[in-house]
Amino acid sequence: MSDNLRNDILMRLKTIKGHIAGIEKMVEEAKSCEEVLLQIAAVKASLEKVGMSIIQEHAKECILASEDGKATYEDVQRIINLLIKFAK
Repeated sequence: MSDNLRNDILMRLKTIKGHIAGIEKMVEEAKSCEEVLLQIAAVKASLEKVGMSIIQEHAKECILASEDGKATYEDVQRIINLLIKFAK
C-alpha cells in the first residue's frame, strides 16, 4: 500500500472515529432518532468507501505481484471472495 493511500485511509478512519464519538454524544443528549440514523448512515458510507479503497489496492497488488503482471485464477477468486465478504 502506498504511503499516500495509507495516509488517506488513516485520515478517513480518524474522521469516522470522530463521527462515531459525535453519534455517541447525540444519543447521550437524546437527539432525535432521525438525526442519529442519518449520522449512522454517513458513517456506514464512509466505512464502505474506505473498505473499497483497500480492496481496490489489494486487487492491484495481487495482479502486479505476479511475474507476468497477470492475476491467476486463484488470485481473482481470492479477490472475489474478499469482495463478497465485504459486501455482506
